[in-house]
Amino acid sequence: MKRVAAIDCGTNSIRLLVADCDPATGELKDLDRRMQIVRLGQGVDRTGRLAPEALERTFAACREYAAVIKGLGAEQVRFVATSASRDAENRDDFVRGVVDILGVEPEVITGDQEAEFSFNGATKELLGRADLERPFLVVDIGGGSTEFVLGADSVRAARSVDVGCVRMTERHLVHEGEISDPPTAGQIAAIKADVATALDQAEETVPLREAATLVGLAGSVTTVAAIALGLDRYESEAIHHSRISLAQVREITDRLLCSTHAERAAIPVMHPGRVDVIAAGALVLLSVMERTGAAEVVVSEHDILDGIAWSLAG
Repeated sequence: MKRVAAIDCGTNSIRLLVADCDPATGELKDLDRRMQIVRLGQGVDRTGRLAPEALERTFAACREYAAVIKGLGAEQVRFVATSASRDAENRDDFVRGVVDILGVEPEVITGDQEAEFSFNGATKELLGRADLERPFLVVDIGGGSTEFVLGADSVRAARSVDVGCVRMTERHLVHEGEISDPPTAGQIAAIKADVATALDQAEETVPLREAATLVGLAGSVTTVAAIALGLDRYESEAIHHSRISLAQVREITDRLLCSTHAERAAIPVMHPGRVDVIAAGALVLLSVMERTGAAEVVVSEHDILDGIAWSLAG
């Protein structure tokens, strides 16, 4: 066993996994897995810069994670930063802050690297499943971007496109500084058009319709699954590898798009940091399912974070 720490810093959240990995058996044992909504990508689509308050929220989470990593005695740490920090003019401020706190430099990876980590993390446990046909299409719906990866035992094609729950919310659902509550028909149509264009771009590289099994990752997907399962609280074990039908995703997406902030916040499994962005995230998922013809999505709690951990285990 090798004890490693993986950090995934995205547009909306920052997550930590400390785990014992055994490359010989393919076993990954969680010691600590946690997440904070820090909204690092706040305003990046509009300003091109990371906001000072967003940086401070992120650095506060990093200080907490540094204490956990030290306490558990991880041998290696890898910090991967995704869409928001790729796009920002002042990303050097972000890099310096992370190095000061954690002692490791964040790797501002490309969308293709992000997709490969997501695929490896999501499919390692699925490879022996006789009930799931290959190839897999892994779809990781983040805050700023969505990754599409097609493959069986390894990655065959991958593409990252700039649609995510935060980016779509800020671009289309904010009017005069306030998020529409609920969105208008015109705003919903604008998101659909953006996502359709992004799916066209993804299909230039990844043959989306050749997928036999759709695997969905990240908070928008797991939250939709938790709602579909009727959970009273967020239960990772119940959500992991659940299978949610197209009809369920469509019904939940319609419900979220018609609801107010208060109604979404009252859903028992809703993280407070997702209340304003979940409707856009669900609409991205629905659009992907309709484009690919998927009758269901297999939901995975294991994703880029697990892929990062495995990259340290070899």
